[in-house]
Amino acid sequence: MKTYFFNGFKFFNVIMFVLVSGISTSQNKPVNDVTKPLHLLQPDYPTPYGPTSQEKVIETLNSIYRFLDKSTPTKIIDKRTQEELSQLNDYADFAEGLFRLTSYEWGVTYAGMLLAGQETQNEKFSKYTIERLNQIAVLAKYFKSMDSDDIEIPKSIHSVLHPKALDDAGAICAAMIKLKRLGKGKDLDPLIKNFIDYISFNQYRLKDGTLARNRPQANTLWLDDLFMSVPALAQMGKLTGEKKYYDDAVKQVLQFSERMFNSEKGLYMHGWVQDMEMHPQYHWARANGWAIMAIIELLDVLPESHSGYPLILKQLKLHSAGLSKFQDQTGFWHQLIDRNDSYLETSATAIFTYSLAKAINKGLIDKKAYSPVVLLAWNAISTKVSQTGEVEGTCVGTGMGFDPAFYYNRPIHIFAAHGYGPVILAGAEILHLIKNNEFEINDSSLQLKYNKM
Repeated sequence: MKTYFFNGFKFFNVIMFVLVSGISTSQNKPVNDVTKPLHLLQPDYPTPYGPTSQEKVIETLNSIYRFLDKSTPTKIIDKRTQEELSQLNDYADFAEGLFRLTSYEWGVTYAGMLLAGQETQNEKFSKYTIERLNQIAVLAKYFKSMDSDDIEIPKSIHSVLHPKALDDAGAICAAMIKLKRLGKGKDLDPLIKNFIDYISFNQYRLKDGTLARNRPQANTLWLDDLFMSVPALAQMGKLTGEKKYYDDAVKQVLQFSERMFNSEKGLYMHGWVQDMEMHPQYHWARANGWAIMAIIELLDVLPESHSGYPLILKQLKLHSAGLSKFQDQTGFWHQLIDRNDSYLETSATAIFTYSLAKAINKGLIDKKAYSPVVLLAWNAISTKVSQTGEVEGTCVGTGMGFDPAFYYNRPIHIFAAHGYGPVILAGAEILHLIKNNEFEINDSSLQLKYNKM
């Protein structure tokens, strides 16, 4: 190209300036129905919108893993000296970490790590659970053999040997059975039997066999207890092939649902007291999470030939529909699901994400309808995982209340252990979903990719 000079300037540069200015002027025209396709304007979403990637999900899981692996050591120490033991003695205990290794919350975390190991094909996640559950078995075996009034059993192991509530037994038992079914658990049989015997024979029940507590009032049903019992019973049925465990698990879901499920809203109340004339309905999010998680865990192993299977599947679909219609635009769910002025809560959102995604992946609920729900939810959850792996926005442990102030004002904390396992489970199930399906932005909205025939 020839270059021309005009009054001391390169004529080429002048032409380019004019052309660029013309383009800019065109772009600065007022936006209206004629000058721009308005439906393509980009919304200012409060949460990242659109499909995520396998790499992003795995990085979130890795971040949580690094934090938990560091903050929950597997060392067994002498409580007097704080030194690591090569041989157990009467002062043996776990080295102190940031979370309790034998809590029900950590039972969920162990299950989450196993699933993450399977979906990422990275053994470090599974190893996290293998090491800690096997150490629990070692310590429990020692103190069971030495059990006497002269020896103080560590608090961390006391609930394993002598469970006093479903919280002590169900979640960690289910994780142990899952590990045993993978062929990687050592000396877990006595602990599994102890937990299952507690659930089956020692936990208080109503006259019709429904699992109950005598707090805060006599003959109270806690929705949480579906998760603290049903997955363990279901896993035991799968492990042994004995129908009685499936039967009890199905009975619990149906009898809890009969009393506590609001069919109009598609939600469960948190608590039900037998002697109350009126049953206050507070649809606490995490309790609803425990309920749907118990249901999907049951359906994961319940034979389709079981007489209760169609009823449990129906309940899953009813609850899934109820939950989806109350999801916030941010992707989260509220602390009280149907009260939008209560805060947005992470652990419940993660439990819903895991449960719905698992139901999608198993073909139990509509993939086209529910995939956008869980992908939006996962994008929201990922904003609550810090760069150092802490999970933010989780409600602390919560009893049962019959007034709104109780639920609205429960504190949140990064060391509320309830958030970690559910987020790992959700990430693992979302990973499975996006590995096996394609998603796209279609006409501005997130959709399962439609493959034309």
